[in-house]
Amino acid sequence: QVQLVESGGGLVQAGDSLRLSCAASGRTCSSYAMGWFRQAPGKGREFVGAISRSGGSTYYPDSAKGRFTISRDNAKNTVYLQMNSLKPEDTAVYYCAARLHNIARVSREYDHWGQGTQVTVSS
Repeated sequence: QVQLVESGGGLVQAGDSLRLSCAASGRTCSSYAMGWFRQAPGKGREFVGAISRSGGSTYYPDSAKGRFTISRDNAKNTVYLQMNSLKPEDTAVYYCAARLHNIARVSREYDHWGQGTQVTVSS
């Protein structure tokens, strides 16, 4: 079992950058592939990106490519989401999630979730 806690959200202006962190406790973080998702009011949960257990592979949807970067530090049991050139449409609650084995793009394939951190981008 792993517990996840996101942090780093806040209110920023369009064009700014923000780095979210996801701290894992319990079972070793390196056992899990990690994903980031977001959910805006009235919308479904959207895949933002994922990283393999070793950090050697990442995957992003087209909406995140070039602006978002996921990394991890297994020694610190922490996964990061670096977001650059933020837009108002990036406003959402951002969640990290964990699953054993390989990267997945679908939320239902993740077994463990954090509580989320709010990101608000003003225009």
